[in-house]
Amino acid sequence: MTPGNAEILKRMMGEDFYFSPLKFALWAYPWGEGDLREFDGPRAWQRDIMLEMEAYLREAVGMRETLGVLPDFYRDATASGRGIGKSALVAMISHWFMSTRVGGSVWTAANGEPQLRTKTFPEIAKWVSRGINKDMFEINATSIVPSKWFREYIESEDGLNKSTKYYYISGQLWSAENPDAFAGAHNADGEMAIFDESSGIPESIWTVQEGVFTENIPDRFWLTFSNPRQNSGAFFECFHKNRDRWRTRQIDSRTVEGISTSSFDNIIAQFGADSDEARVEVYGQFPQTGARQFIPRGVVMDAATRDVYKDEGAPLLMGVDVARFGEDRSVIAFRRGRDARTIPWRVYRKMDTRQLAMTIVELVNEYNPAAIFVDGGGVGGGVVDALKDLRVKVIEVQAGASASDKDKYRDKRVEMWALTREWLEIGCIPDSVDIISDLCGPRYDYHSITNQMVLESKADMKSRKLASPDMAEALIQTFARPVARTDTLLARRGGRRAPIARDVDYPMFG
Repeated sequence: MTPGNAEILKRMMGEDFYFSPLKFALWAYPWGEGDLREFDGPRAWQRDIMLEMEAYLREAVGMRETLGVLPDFYRDATASGRGIGKSALVAMISHWFMSTRVGGSVWTAANGEPQLRTKTFPEIAKWVSRGINKDMFEINATSIVPSKWFREYIESEDGLNKSTKYYYISGQLWSAENPDAFAGAHNADGEMAIFDESSGIPESIWTVQEGVFTENIPDRFWLTFSNPRQNSGAFFECFHKNRDRWRTRQIDSRTVEGISTSSFDNIIAQFGADSDEARVEVYGQFPQTGARQFIPRGVVMDAATRDVYKDEGAPLLMGVDVARFGEDRSVIAFRRGRDARTIPWRVYRKMDTRQLAMTIVELVNEYNPAAIFVDGGGVGGGVVDALKDLRVKVIEVQAGASASDKDKYRDKRVEMWALTREWLEIGCIPDSVDIISDLCGPRYDYHSITNQMVLESKADMKSRKLASPDMAEALIQTFARPVARTDTLLARRGGRRAPIARDVDYPMFG
């Protein structure tokens, strides 16, 4: 080893650089020169992430030294518009990790082989090759490993006496049909995973990656970056269902220094400021409507945050969706007019039909609903029969039956979903991740012959790695048929004209 390389090795393995990817980046690259002549260091948003990584490391090391425990591994998800320098940050932190943790592993995946081979990995190679320690590494098409002299030094007894078997930056290809083949090796010298354009990486690959982080070490990092092109999937859930586990940020491309905003202004001018194109490509926000998504997320989120509208004259309706498979849930939802929030919903797992029927009876006695709608398909028929045996007046709903509007809808199920979608514009639901996800999950299409609207089946949703929308299906039961308002019935019984209900835009929802 030359004296120059010995000094570089000493610096890069020092404590300052171990903790700080930002300090390493400022030291390792020729800022202000060549193609970096207009930059004095990483961009502001890149620095923010590097500083968060440093803070996590210092906390983790401190906890291990003082308490003997470690926090959960570092998870970070960034959604952004175009052109903010995601790949550059991927490259810098990959290079930092390999330089400061001799023997550590970096796994990099992208939304497909073309992205990995032509964009993500060439960017990593570019930053490694411009680094002050470039002589220590050998760059290949989808891997970066220690160069021959550096590997020999690491493995020798006079050097570091360490194995280099898992010491690399590796571009990981994946197959949705064989996700287990993606798994990297556990590595006590350090583990970092980076997903680039991760909206396009299937959930099965995310699951495999999570299972790798089992070493009891501070050096466990998982960072994921993407334009937020889909409002479903694992990357989307980093910001929603799993937001408590991930550090998240959404970056508007127009706020990033050093890039022209003209192309972003053109997108907004062409498609509109509130368009999904502007949201995804410029603002770094998820689209309101996904490909063939039946209910836009924005509509559901509005219903989850809208104030409750009390309408005591509206009938109280109970909707029941019965579990069909082991992991499905039986769900009981309540709705009175626009209000599907005030009475708590009930969720049950692994409850047989008789037990569920008895539970429904208890709730009927407690709340006295005007109508009870039960999905009678499959095992739901057993619940309907049990309720009838118990002399409960129940309305059996068959999702596959003909719709009232046969010209428009293929079956009763899609018609009920359509009525629910319309009601969500004025109604309120619990602010529940599960309910929101279920309502936003199904896609729609049109029958190739009749042109009737068709809704995606639960089985097809499961093939997309989505949960069965049991919560939503309980709510849609309450739209199976109109039910008269209670104040209208009282007025009729008294021989008086029913009063006109104020602020009721959709009488059928009453």
